[in-house]
Amino acid sequence: MPLLTAGLGLKAEHYEEALACRAGGLWFEVHAENYLVDGGPRLAWLDRIRAAHPLSLHGVSLSLAGTEALDAATLARFAALVHRVEPALVSEHLAWSRRGAAYLPDLLPFPRNQEALAAICAHVARLQDVLGRTIALENPSHYVSLDGHEWDEIGFLGEIVRRTGCSLLLDINNVYVSARNIGGSAERYVDSFPAEHVAEIHLAGHRADARLGEHLLVDSHDAPVAAPVWALFQRFVERAGARPTLIERDAELPSFAQLMAERELAHTMLGAPIDAAP
Repeated sequence: MPLLTAGLGLKAEHYEEALACRAGGLWFEVHAENYLVDGGPRLAWLDRIRAAHPLSLHGVSLSLAGTEALDAATLARFAALVHRVEPALVSEHLAWSRRGAAYLPDLLPFPRNQEALAAICAHVARLQDVLGRTIALENPSHYVSLDGHEWDEIGFLGEIVRRTGCSLLLDINNVYVSARNIGGSAERYVDSFPAEHVAEIHLAGHRADARLGEHLLVDSHDAPVAAPVWALFQRFVERAGARPTLIERDAELPSFAQLMAERELAHTMLGAPIDAAP
């Protein structure tokens, strides 16, 4: 694997600047679903970026926590994309988003019980078999408290890792948002997270809900990383060491230079010197 320090989510608005940038340790992540096509300009651009930088593929719709079998056509396209770009990292969410032919534009929660554990492990194993590689599973954001849990979240994730051999993606903004929304200590969560299984970290911004204000934080990915999230990131790195770390920004996009400034802060906090792009 190439040296990966801090990376950015790749957006079409920044393709040219991303292609030209040569900052040390830089990598880019894309939502795989945006590239599950047979050809065209999107794939052509992705091929060009891949020739210059390591890539990570992040799935957002496989519905690994759903009760139904994974969609075979989507799996086949996902595998074809993995084989085409040979990403350094592949990840998906601990959530569900599909029932029958209905796809929901959200990452939905579920009770952490025996039934869910069996389904998720089967789905993760199936996905890894099809891709021929290990995936990283991301901890979710929470907006409501559900009944029926038989594990705490970290214990549940650990059991999935034990049964499937997958790795984990620690989204620190999700940790902060969840702690604020449903209670609990974000610091304790970060301190307890099994660092030995973390393959990637996500950092992102959030916003207060338009109606409820600070009583409900939304993992919006449309703002800079907040100071408390940076503090949690530093806390984890000081305990566990550096991991490939992504700055996520999916809306209200600033300039590439502004995103690179956030990326360089993460790069420095990981213990790597900032390399100036030519």
